[in-house]
Amino acid sequence: MIGGLSWQHTDDVDGLNELKQFCNTRKKKFTVSVEGNIGCGKSTLLSYFESCSTVEPLKEPVEQWTNVQGHNALDLLYKDPARWSFSFNNYAMLTRLQMHKYVTVKPVKMLERSLYSTRYVFVQNGFNNNILTGLEYAVLTEWFEHLVASQNINVDLFVYLRAPPEVCYERIKMRNRKEESTVPLQFIEELHELHEDWLIEQNHFKVPGPVLVLDATHELPEMKQLYEENKQRILCGCT
Repeated sequence: MIGGLSWQHTDDVDGLNELKQFCNTRKKKFTVSVEGNIGCGKSTLLSYFESCSTVEPLKEPVEQWTNVQGHNALDLLYKDPARWSFSFNNYAMLTRLQMHKYVTVKPVKMLERSLYSTRYVFVQNGFNNNILTGLEYAVLTEWFEHLVASQNINVDLFVYLRAPPEVCYERIKMRNRKEESTVPLQFIEELHELHEDWLIEQNHFKVPGPVLVLDATHELPEMKQLYEENKQRILCGCT
């Protein structure tokens, strides 16, 4: 007897199939969140593992952010953060929750950022710079805490792509995305410090899972080699 499954004959084809089905239902699924600054290479990492049979990558929902019933929320945020930061982060939390709750067939669900980084990095940065008012910050914080307490948004591994702000800023300029054309270096520096505070130092917020830190300063060929060398760890052994 294995669990609720009776197993009697190893040469019974139906029994073998039943056992395989039982084992498949018992396999744990993993959630991996790829974290890091704008321009650190998160989407590149997801693209690298996209062809892996065990991975289902969920990239940032930029298409949703740039078309909220006809409104480009991301563009509005960058143009006038004081006016649109609360609205954008509220919607970002919704889309992050949808990513966390998405049911995958493959054993590894790989997220491009998580609900946690929305709160601990982007919402926190807005409040630190007086872009979010005290009330707006309190509302977003309570909304986040409610989601964490009431929804299954566990992350098994955080992969932190760590790169200096200057490197990220140069990459942002090179990829030349319309919504990012007005992003200043100071903003990238602030995000870097908050990622360091959360994922490395953990002075103000605790990481709800283990962290794998990868040096993301290298060019693409070296980064691919780094991904391959750490494949077992990044995919929680599901290779």
